[in-house]
Amino acid sequence: MDIHVARQPILNRQQKLYGYELLFRGGTTNAFPDIDGDTATSRVLTDSFLNIGMERLAGNKPAFVNFTRELLLKKIPLLFDPKQLVVEILEDIAPEPDLIAACREIAAAGYPLALDDFVYRPELAPLMALAAIIKIDVRISPMDQVAAMARRTASTKVRLLAEKVETIEEFAQLQDLGIAFFQGYFFARPQIVSGRDIGTSKMNLLQLIAEVNGAQIELAKIEKLIHWDVNISYKLLRYINSAFFRRVQPVSSIKQALMMLGENGVRQFITLIATAELAAGKPTELIRTSIVRAKFCERIAAAQPAAQDAGERFLLGLFSMIDGILDIPMADVLAKLPLSANITSALSGSGGPLGQVLDLVKAYESGRWDRIASISEALGIDEKLLPGLYLEALGWADAFPDL
Repeated sequence: MDIHVARQPILNRQQKLYGYELLFRGGTTNAFPDIDGDTATSRVLTDSFLNIGMERLAGNKPAFVNFTRELLLKKIPLLFDPKQLVVEILEDIAPEPDLIAACREIAAAGYPLALDDFVYRPELAPLMALAAIIKIDVRISPMDQVAAMARRTASTKVRLLAEKVETIEEFAQLQDLGIAFFQGYFFARPQIVSGRDIGTSKMNLLQLIAEVNGAQIELAKIEKLIHWDVNISYKLLRYINSAFFRRVQPVSSIKQALMMLGENGVRQFITLIATAELAAGKPTELIRTSIVRAKFCERIAAAQPAAQDAGERFLLGLFSMIDGILDIPMADVLAKLPLSANITSALSGSGGPLGQVLDLVKAYESGRWDRIASISEALGIDEKLLPGLYLEALGWADAFPDL
């Protein structure tokens, strides 16, 4: 059975990464019509925890995983490390005595319980008493209901998690209500300030990223752009003079360092460092998600039957959140960047050859499995390759802990 897994970040009040929700599917509906949800989920859990390994999926952060009624009654969570797992109880599970007894045993063993898509009903009180986290979908529950739940739980140990938070304004409102955790791409949306423009230093960084990801690298032009940025110059020379390169004589100029790295090395190093500089002061997960998207887009290009420009797709994924990084509308960013027509069209939402690639990446990371099959078919990609490509992108991005 193929494993399809995506992860969505969960942030704390300081917009620092707290954990991930893992979104699973046991296979495509057409390929596995006779496998029930419990069997598929059990197989996925086994493969994810024991074969892939949670260190690859979530690092040292807790992973939120949905459990069906049958899996809870069988106490399947007890098979896994309680430090790695948050047990999510689905909203449609009835709080019957046998279920409550099983959840009580799981909680007593040290597993945090989270109530998913919670809407208060008196009969849910026994589960609320066991829960460490209550998740509230703010697209379903209006703000007054969220406020009421915050008051109801204020004197308890339970912490609230707001799901599907879409704007920075919602995040601020929910913070004021005392919400502890947040899930959604609010951290990737720009906070618009009237009259804001791209500053000179950031424009230089954007030009640098665009230059190193062009079809032909002009080292002289890149050298000139790097000289404008003391921080990148320092990091480049420090990197090239590290023990990794085992040089007898230290490299003392930007030109030497660029020649030492080679085209591919220049592309990857400059792109990552410059993008991290752009995102200074932003949630770390914003830049990490951008890097995951970049590598995922690049690997998707390699999986397509016809030859594709991998560098163009890498830049597509990397810049897919550039409006949130700069707090500037995407249209304003695109107007000032020398990006290809394909990238500009995709990022502006106009579609084009790369629009489907970005749609596929977004569908995968949000667990919209129904969209993945149709987009994969349109791109000529074997859908079964996507889990491996996504895990490769996660591992590559997580190798840069300082970003």
